[in-house]
Amino acid sequence: MRRFAETTPGAIGAIAVVSAVLCLIAGLTCANQLNGKVVRRDAVLERTEPVAYAAQSLYVALSAADALAAAAFLSGGIESTDVRTRYQQALADAAAALSEATTGASDDLTRQIVAQISAELPAYTGLVEAARANNRQGFPVGSAYLREASSLMQRSLLPSAERLSTQRLAEVRADQRAIGALPLSGIALLLLVLIACGAGSFVLLRLTNRRLNLGLAAAGAAAALALVWTAGATLIAAAEVETGPSSATSRFEALAQARILAQQARTDETLQLVTRGDISAGEHEFVAHTTALRDRLATATGPDSAASLGFSRWVAGHRRQLEAYEAANYPAAVTQAIGTGADSSATRFADLDREVRDQLAVTRAELREGVDSAGDALAWSPAGTLVLLVGAAGAVVVGLWPRLQEFL
Repeated sequence: MRRFAETTPGAIGAIAVVSAVLCLIAGLTCANQLNGKVVRRDAVLERTEPVAYAAQSLYVALSAADALAAAAFLSGGIESTDVRTRYQQALADAAAALSEATTGASDDLTRQIVAQISAELPAYTGLVEAARANNRQGFPVGSAYLREASSLMQRSLLPSAERLSTQRLAEVRADQRAIGALPLSGIALLLLVLIACGAGSFVLLRLTNRRLNLGLAAAGAAAALALVWTAGATLIAAAEVETGPSSATSRFEALAQARILAQQARTDETLQLVTRGDISAGEHEFVAHTTALRDRLATATGPDSAASLGFSRWVAGHRRQLEAYEAANYPAAVTQAIGTGADSSATRFADLDREVRDQLAVTRAELREGVDSAGDALAWSPAGTLVLLVGAAGAVVVGLWPRLQEFL
């Protein structure tokens, strides 16, 4: 074999085998990697992104339930049917979101979070019902039950939901990065194919004095086209799923965090009045959450957006609530906090939450549209590159076979 390889027909045969095999390996590798990107696109649209949205919805529903429980307690005696219905709906939304956010998950962290929330949520609702029963009868111990319930929510349930939301959003970003990443091994193999075609042409020139072999030239052209197609489709896909500071993904994350911060601040606002004592600690938490909320809204929607304007109106309403409480006018503070008037904190917070939710829906649609467009850019690339490289392998064999026949 060594002696045969040193002959002209042996060298031509080696060029044909090496070039054809490289073409096939490069074609299979590129097709596999590009098809993996298309599969990732489908995974984002069908599972990863919906699960991430459900995870943030879980946090919002739990936090809303906590704020509504406090609002029901502040109303005294028998709370309104509307507040009670919204509280129960928030718990139902949380249960549905928990189920959706953990669908198909098998990792240890998710199992731990599900187990913890599933065990603690009934305990929370039990404490709320105890607070409600005592409040109906005018027993002061009701506020202690409510504070215990809120403590369980704030220290355990909500942090668990936040970890789940963070994990799911990280998975969305990981899938987007995978879609936009260049298939380096496939590109390297395509470059090897071009080098092999060039080196083979040089060796043929030295051995046969023929300047051009149409088979090797066609194989090189096919490999070059596959290289341009692979890199171009991937770069277009990367542009569609861009994850920079101004991208739909970043704005989606900012708005999801803004909704969470808004619910946290609303809970701070209502729980302040339950204690009927020093509210400095609760006010400190409220200021911290609203400051972070203002920054998130400015990043995601701009300082002059409807959401930012709604935030300013809500904070102004909270100031009136705080002024009434500091003036020892507790009934006025409660009315401002949970009343149904157009200028009440409850009404203005509902307006803010609606604006943020609407913006989140718009941004979510943009994110999904970008991922879908990335998949469209990659749709034909797996089959196209495979066909080009199989054709290149065939061209090598067809082009070199006549040269080999000259020596047989």
